[in-house]
Amino acid sequence: MGFLFCGRDDNNSMNDQAISPPAPADLSNAREIFAGIRSLVDVETAAVDSLILRELHSDVVLINQIGQYIVGSGGKRLRPMLHLLSAKALGYAGEHHITLATVIEFIHTATLLHDDVVDESSLRRGQDSANALWGNSASVLVGDYLYSRSFELMVRVQNMRVMDIISHTTTAIAEGEVLQLLNCNNPSTDERQYLDVISRKTAILFSAAAQLAAVLVGAPPEIEESLKNYGTYLGMAFQLKDDVLDYKANPEEWGKNLGDDLAEGKPTLPLIYALSQSTGEDAAMLRHAVENGERDDFKKVYAVIESTDAISYTERRAGDAANKAIEQLKFLPESEYKSALITLARFAVNRGY
Repeated sequence: MGFLFCGRDDNNSMNDQAISPPAPADLSNAREIFAGIRSLVDVETAAVDSLILRELHSDVVLINQIGQYIVGSGGKRLRPMLHLLSAKALGYAGEHHITLATVIEFIHTATLLHDDVVDESSLRRGQDSANALWGNSASVLVGDYLYSRSFELMVRVQNMRVMDIISHTTTAIAEGEVLQLLNCNNPSTDERQYLDVISRKTAILFSAAAQLAAVLVGAPPEIEESLKNYGTYLGMAFQLKDDVLDYKANPEEWGKNLGDDLAEGKPTLPLIYALSQSTGEDAAMLRHAVENGERDDFKKVYAVIESTDAISYTERRAGDAANKAIEQLKFLPESEYKSALITLARFAVNRGY
């Protein structure tokens, strides 16, 4: 299928220098903003939801119960939505984007099941986690089932590039999970190591979601690369903002308890930066909190994070990532879908507390 795109200006290529945070627009009501973005692909999202329900069906009752509980537990469907918006922005008129959006959601759901077991989490999106209800063994095995179903679905598209991207993505996610496990309770984890973890564990699926849309339409390599990069930067922005929200969000809105990352011994960027700026008793306290994963230290940890401007630093890093994501979209033709992708990047970093 033909594809119209804007020419690349090599003089304006991206670089790694810090840039100012993206214009905030009016994101005072984040739910309405997000709903407005999602409304552009309401028809496609409904088709994805229907396919999810069909493909989750199994004659093994426990698989149905756990799979439908997780998929129906109030998630944003952010990654499938990103794929659908990207496909529409490129003028895709087929049906494979519905299949791939479902594949992406199955992979994401499988990672959530595995994550909660590894992290011993009892809460997910404000509800009991699957492992809290059915146990670790069942959660891991149903996660494996969802991975398998995603690969069955992927094959239906009959596109080797699609299979190559998704298989690489799942491998990178697994590597990110292992790297995060190695960093757990390790106060020596630095910013570079942490960013490596989240680029594999989180950003890679955003990247694949956007890139696969370009593959579906047979877009030129530069457009595919731009969308791939957009997804990467967007995923990084979302995760870095999540790091901030773990210390400052309203727990009822957040769907998690404040300090969950600290309690799990995860050195996220606010904590890593605070450690790099601290000495003496403050540094010793932070190291002890990471090594022991003690939520009891949350107030003391938060006080040091505030005093070192670690929250502001992390938000600036998230803003840099969001701006770089937006920059990647300048090669797409103007449309309401492109505008929605830009707003999504701004939404990522302007979500409230």
